Amino acid sequence: MSERPIIEDLQGRTHVVSIPMRVRFRGVEKREALLIDGPCGWGEFAPFVEYSDAEAARWLAAALEASYGTWPAPVRDAVPVNATVPAVGTGQVAAVLARFDGCTTAKVKVAEAGQTLADDLDRVAAVRAAMGERARLRVDANGGWSVDDALRALTRLAPYDLEYAEQPCATVEELAELRRALARNGTDVPIAADESIRKADDPLRVARLGAADIIVVKVAPLGGVTRALEIVEACGLPAVVSSALDTSVGISAGVALASALPELEHACGLGTVGLFTSDVAVPTLRPVGGVLLPRRVRPDPAALADLSAPPDRQAWWWDRLARCLALVGAGPVPQPPG
Repeated sequence: MSERPIIEDLQGRTHVVSIPMRVRFRGVEKREALLIDGPCGWGEFAPFVEYSDAEAARWLAAALEASYGTWPAPVRDAVPVNATVPAVGTGQVAAVLARFDGCTTAKVKVAEAGQTLADDLDRVAAVRAAMGERARLRVDANGGWSVDDALRALTRLAPYDLEYAEQPCATVEELAELRRALARNGTDVPIAADESIRKADDPLRVARLGAADIIVVKVAPLGGVTRALEIVEACGLPAVVSSALDTSVGISAGVALASALPELEHACGLGTVGLFTSDVAVPTLRPVGGVLLPRRVRPDPAALADLSAPPDRQAWWWDRLARCLALVGAGPVPQPPG
């Protein structure tokens, strides 16, 4: 065993990239990420810019696990993946879906600021029409609805045969209240918790309060593949692995988690590299035939150079890395092989 790297050890190992999005997603038009070329592989540190250092430190722990540690062994050799449809107009739906080869499940963003329920209904209808009746559809509100608004919206959206609604309300208590209201209303839409897992001090409250049927887990916000596996086991609920607008380096960690889960009942949200105009890896880690195969990703040097962020953003990310490394602490990591 060795100690976590000190900041001097990381000098010369980091690359900050800035990748344009094909469409605006979560308010992001250019995705920035700091990549670490560690002794055990590549890791990705890419918390969104508005996140606090305390929250971002968990993302760094995941990046250090990938670059200085090991991942659990896989129990499956392929991971099914869903398409992701941002809050676009109906005329853009077909083009978005075309970027997700072979995917038979789609997650549709709803409750976008400045849009209406009518916009959501039209978008979901367009996805259903494009993918057919046998496809699985799920919606993601990112906590954007009140309980009353969520009940109203999901009652209207239920005829599209939703697989589940992801984080329709912001708090765990609201999710629990909504589940009870949907049951009383006879509306059969399962609830999945995302932010209530990855942004919570106590992610197990979701299970204790009966607030969800499914949990959505992301490697980086939970502090790594091993930690995410522990949370899934403790919750005791079916899990969906998702990404956070990761490059292929970050996606590979999500695939490592999904391939190590004892059970995997749902397609995973790990196909989001297709939302970028380019990527750090050649070939990119994008679904083929609706699946991803677990593997380590090594970025292409030419792509790193082409996508390199401006000097001021390089400095910003280096400062953030140093602050978060102090918060992660000096926990042990495995020695590199050999």
